[in-house]
Amino acid sequence: MRIILFLLVSLFFLGEASAQCSMCRAVLESGDAQETAKGINNGIIYLMAIPYVLVAFVGYQIFKLLRK
Repeated sequence: MRIILFLLVSLFFLGEASAQCSMCRAVLESGDAQETAKGINNGIIYLMAIPYVLVAFVGYQIFKLLRK
């Protein structure tokens, strides 16, 4: 139950995360490229999440293997 609650809370905050560095954010927000800034921010979050998902999957597979 704790794991499910943790995942739900994590997903809730993931949508509001601001992953851009200050330099990228300043350059992108200086013009009329608001959609570009949102796209780059979403891309950074996507690229950041992939390694965590892969490590979690490998960890789960190892856990299943050792449990048997």
